[in-house]
Amino acid sequence: MRIQPATPDDVPAITALVRAAYEKWVPLIGREPMPMQADYDEAVHDHMIDLLFDADELVGLIETIQHPDHLFIENVAVAPARQGEGFGRHLLAHAEGKARGLHLFELRLATNAAFASNVQLYRDIGYRIDREEAFLGGVAVHMYKALDDDAG
Repeated sequence: MRIQPATPDDVPAITALVRAAYEKWVPLIGREPMPMQADYDEAVHDHMIDLLFDADELVGLIETIQHPDHLFIENVAVAPARQGEGFGRHLLAHAEGKARGLHLFELRLATNAAFASNVQLYRDIGYRIDREEAFLGGVAVHMYKALDDDAG
């Protein structure tokens, strides 16, 4: 496996991966999840997007945004055929390393409460719920994970 930063040339592959990864949620929430609506031409320029490859196959990505006091995880997507193989956890661990490298000791993210399996995954790896709020007819769950500042 290898992780590499996305470039503008990767936008079509990013868009296709995200659309495929989030398609299963459309019937559940009655609309496209926000990552399916994003402009990845802009995101590649404005955010940090890291692509995860297994051999030459793009299997996942993580999109993060640096803030002064935390690293925000905007999006984690794994190819549907490769979900359940630990790639999402690998990408989240990569984000922890990235945060530490930036001298940030908190990760934050938001997800839809209807995505119960995702909420549970985040809880299983140490994220805590900060708050929940109404969002586009559903409930947004805001979560965070504090990192030890002496961890390497």
